[in-house]
Amino acid sequence: MFNVKLTLAKDLSRQIRAGHPWIFKNALKPAQQLPPGAIVDVVDGRDRFVARGFWDPKSAIAVRVLTLDPDERVDTAFLRRRVAQCAQLRHQLVANEGTDAFRLIHGEGDGLPGVIVDLYAGFAVLKLYSAGLLPHRARIVEALRAEVPHLKGVIGRDDLDTERGEHLWGEAPDEHLVIRENGARFEVDLFTGQKTGFFLDQRDSRLLVRSLAGQKTVLNCFGYTGGFSVNAALGGASRVVTVDLDAEAIGLSRRNFALNGIDAAPHDFWAADVGETIKRLQARNERFDIVILDPPAYAKSQRAVEAALSGYAALNRTALALVRKGGLLCTASCTARVSSEAFLEAIREAAAKADVRLQLLFQRFQPPDHPIALQFPEGRYLKFFVLRRV
Repeated sequence: MFNVKLTLAKDLSRQIRAGHPWIFKNALKPAQQLPPGAIVDVVDGRDRFVARGFWDPKSAIAVRVLTLDPDERVDTAFLRRRVAQCAQLRHQLVANEGTDAFRLIHGEGDGLPGVIVDLYAGFAVLKLYSAGLLPHRARIVEALRAEVPHLKGVIGRDDLDTERGEHLWGEAPDEHLVIRENGARFEVDLFTGQKTGFFLDQRDSRLLVRSLAGQKTVLNCFGYTGGFSVNAALGGASRVVTVDLDAEAIGLSRRNFALNGIDAAPHDFWAADVGETIKRLQARNERFDIVILDPPAYAKSQRAVEAALSGYAALNRTALALVRKGGLLCTASCTARVSSEAFLEAIREAAAKADVRLQLLFQRFQPPDHPIALQFPEGRYLKFFVLRRV
């Protein structure tokens, strides 16, 4: 069986052979119409093989590269090999008695572009970020069933966060499924929760906050279901204030406190706008030992980066007024288009405008179950900095 050949219109063969997994439509010569998911061979101007991948006619990224080996077929056996490699790495680096929720497949970082699979207490949530992957979904599920030990069921979430998940195989998870993360317990909703149900990429940062929170007062902004808040309380925080606009998330945050045996009485849970809350706290002259900022992504496109950086600077500047001297600002960005350097520059600008001096104490990025291919800098998206107000 021969795959359709697509010829590079631009000399990008070196970058692709080095490992970059995306080939944009404008980098290819016009070709015949192909169905989504078609396996294609990309060749250079001399008809030499460069890469093999799948076709997506609905995206500017026309081909996502699966292999650089001309002899490697893309079939069920191929998918099983990749899934098995991912599972082995996670069980070496992440899974343990205290943690049963982690990312199993991280798209481009694992050689399966556009494929995200998160594992929650034995249930896999499959999220596909390309129309070209939909025809392969059944084979991906088959590979998961064959290669993931003790898999209970598979839920499909596609690429729209607002869309309810679909039960694809096996058992259906309980509506109030409980997972473990570094010994803490959390209730998650795999069908309607944000992303795949929980923000697994902040696991290491949440544990860091736990280690810093002893006898501290903590303000957790954009708290969602209380991941940072629970860890702060488990670390011995005297008071944790959790703020999120979503009242349902705040309710789940309360339940997660109870799930971990934490008395909610000393703590506050506010369903409110973060900006308005910060203003109200400033007016009351309140100060905290630790302020946590973990907002949603500020830039969905390259054109929005400048506005995103201004937004980060403004948010951090106002939040710094709530950090007492000697206290900590824990601030995050999950915007892939904003580099670590640019994010730090936004924080520097915030500190300068607030007339505050800061020391950078800790830097955290995405954990090892979210690996980054070195030739794919776009995969470096998560930044988490802990700074001390001097």
